[in-house]
Amino acid sequence: MSLETPGNIGPYRLLSIVNTGQTSRIWQAYHDRLQKRFALKTLLSEYARNREHVHYLRWEYVVAGKLEHPNIIRVQEFNYDKGIPYLSLEWFLAPNLKQFLRQDRSQIDYLFPKIIHDGTEALTHFASFGWVHRDIKPDNVLVGPEGEVKLIDFALATKAKKGLARVFSRRSRVQGTRSYMSPEQILGKPLDERADLYSWACTIFEVVCGRPPFTGFSGNELLQKHLSAAVPNLEAFNRNITPEFSKLVRSAMAKRPSQRPESIHGFRDALKNTPIFRHTPRAPKHPAENL
Repeated sequence: MSLETPGNIGPYRLLSIVNTGQTSRIWQAYHDRLQKRFALKTLLSEYARNREHVHYLRWEYVVAGKLEHPNIIRVQEFNYDKGIPYLSLEWFLAPNLKQFLRQDRSQIDYLFPKIIHDGTEALTHFASFGWVHRDIKPDNVLVGPEGEVKLIDFALATKAKKGLARVFSRRSRVQGTRSYMSPEQILGKPLDERADLYSWACTIFEVVCGRPPFTGFSGNELLQKHLSAAVPNLEAFNRNITPEFSKLVRSAMAKRPSQRPESIHGFRDALKNTPIFRHTPRAPKHPAENL
C-alpha cells in the first residue's frame, strides 16, 4: 500500500490527510467494526523503515498507551500492516496552541485561564507516572474551540532521574525545541519533571504575552539566554497580568531546578490560588471561529 494516498491500514479506513510534518503524517481514519473515528499517525515513505523513527512511533505507545486523562490525547495502538508501522490515536480535530494563538487575542483571551489550568493538569498527571516529556511547547498542545486541551507527541519522553540515578547518569543527548528548553536540558544533565515545568512556563508566557520569553538571532544565542538571561517580567508585556501570577510563572523558569516549585503538582496547587488577570476577560458576543 502507498503511504501517500488513502486506502486501508490494519482495521482502519483512511479518509483524509489532516496534517503532514517533517517525518510523519496524520490521517483521519475510521474503524468500521467499532464504528468510530481515529487519528492515524504514519511515517512518510522515506522514514517508514528508518529504525530510529519507527522507534519513536512505538515509544509514543509505550509512554502513553496506559494514560487516561481528559487533557492527554489517548494513544490507542501501535501496530504494523504489510510492514507499515502506524500509531492509532484518539480523534480530536483541533489546531495546536501555536496556531490557536494566531487568532485575534481579544477574541480568545477569555480562554487563556482554562488553557493554562488544563495544560497544567495534563502535565501533573503525566509526571505522576514518572515521565518527562522533554518537548513541551505550543505545537504539542491541541486546543479545542472552548479551550479544551490535549497534550500530544511523546516521542522524546524519558523516565525522570532521581536519587543515585541522577548521580551516575551519563550526559544525555540534547533534544527538544530551543525556545522552550530548560537549562539542564540544554546542558544534557539528568532531567526530572521540573524540566517540563520550565518548558510549560515558557509556553504560558507565550500564551499571555504573545511571544516566547526569549528570542535570538541564532540558535546559540537563544540557548544562551535560557542559560543566563534574566526571566522577563510578564507584566511588561501584558498589563492585565497580576503580580502574583507573574511571580509564579517566573519562579517556574528559574535557571536552577532547585529554585523552581518542587513539582508540577505544587505548581498546580499554587496556580489554583493565583489569579491570572487583574480584570477577567469576557467572552466576545460572537467568538472568533477556531482555526
